[in-house]
Amino acid sequence: MKVLSKIKMLFAATAIVSVMMPTAAIADNGETPGIGSMVIMSGLKNPWDMAFTKDGSMFFTEKCDGLSVKTASGVTKLYGMKGSKGYGATGNDLFCEGQAGMLGVTLDPKFASNRTLYLYSTSNKYHGDGCKTNFEKCDGNIVMKFKVAKDLSKVSGRTDIVKDIQYKPFKSDQPFGGPGAHNGGRMVFGPDGYLYVGTGDRHRGICGQDNSILCSVVLRIDGNGKAHPKNKVKGDKRIYTYGHRNVQGIAVRPSDGAIFTAEHGPWHNDEITKLVSGGNGGWDPAEKRAGRKACPDKYCGYEPNQMEGMTPAVRAAYTPMSDTRFKDLMPPAWQNNGYSQGTGSAAFLKGKEWGNYEGRLATGIMGIGFGGTPGGMRIDITDLAADGLSVKSVIHMPVGVSKRFRGLEMGPDNALYATTDEGEIYKISAN
Repeated sequence: MKVLSKIKMLFAATAIVSVMMPTAAIADNGETPGIGSMVIMSGLKNPWDMAFTKDGSMFFTEKCDGLSVKTASGVTKLYGMKGSKGYGATGNDLFCEGQAGMLGVTLDPKFASNRTLYLYSTSNKYHGDGCKTNFEKCDGNIVMKFKVAKDLSKVSGRTDIVKDIQYKPFKSDQPFGGPGAHNGGRMVFGPDGYLYVGTGDRHRGICGQDNSILCSVVLRIDGNGKAHPKNKVKGDKRIYTYGHRNVQGIAVRPSDGAIFTAEHGPWHNDEITKLVSGGNGGWDPAEKRAGRKACPDKYCGYEPNQMEGMTPAVRAAYTPMSDTRFKDLMPPAWQNNGYSQGTGSAAFLKGKEWGNYEGRLATGIMGIGFGGTPGGMRIDITDLAADGLSVKSVIHMPVGVSKRFRGLEMGPDNALYATTDEGEIYKISAN
């Protein structure tokens, strides 16, 4: 039997599996919780992200529709994209294409008093003379802030605080190469009160190591879009870390305030990384570097043999996710056994209900088994080392369903909420 077939059988046969060690080696001190899940919303269109008020009201985005809020009394559609219906207000510059659209949402830490909400979306408002090809600066993703009414019935006062996050306008000769690729879009407030914004490389080779443009980076900005005064990256002062491929998860560890990202790899090496100010994620997909020759559309992100399955180690050697050539490299705490299965959002589990899982990182996985990679639609629970540079174990959360888990967020009730590409929002509880 082929090794790949054995791997597929293993994923299908068990609900709780250690990625780093056999299940029997995981200590059970009597505090492992029972876990149950239930659908709280269905029939949505690509729900992407969520943000909660202290009373449990849930803001959520649908990638191609807009921003809504679910309260005890029902669902209110607040701010839609061009062509959407039923929303109280609409941004006619906002659009959905490929992986792009209305993505991240988060609330100001002082939301109870300042009523401020932040939203990440694709916009054509600031294209200017750019975006005529895939090889120029294309300002197409933005961060907006709004005021939310006290009764959560509407949003107003839109202010665009970041206008120049890069966007891919045209199809290219790459797998999943349509317009709108790799936008990042996840946001979180750090313990310093600043907003951290993850972006993607938008399939442009120079993005990873060119800090004059906002792609492949994590921003650290205030509520008006201004740079943190102690950001260390040379280049655009708003950049906190660089060299990222596509930041799909970003989360703050409650125990010490450390910030971690979760990223997709190009059929090799999904990664979880602890961020360090001025650090380099090590992604460098540009052609004619590190011994590489010319690549399709000047982007070596899927090389070599980009349209065929290949041993992950061969791909990783050609264009590594974390290239050790860079002295300022932030080494990943975890990489997915050489595979890329689509690491999505991330959230640290909080509350005594989670027993010995409390404080561990939950990450959504969206693997579809493409290009020789085993499928694996699940949620992982990662036990990170105290220094954030390695992991003790990774197990699969027994959610009871296999879905493309796109977004994860802890609610004020200590339940984990998950959006799926299939159009649902799950409540996952420990007891």
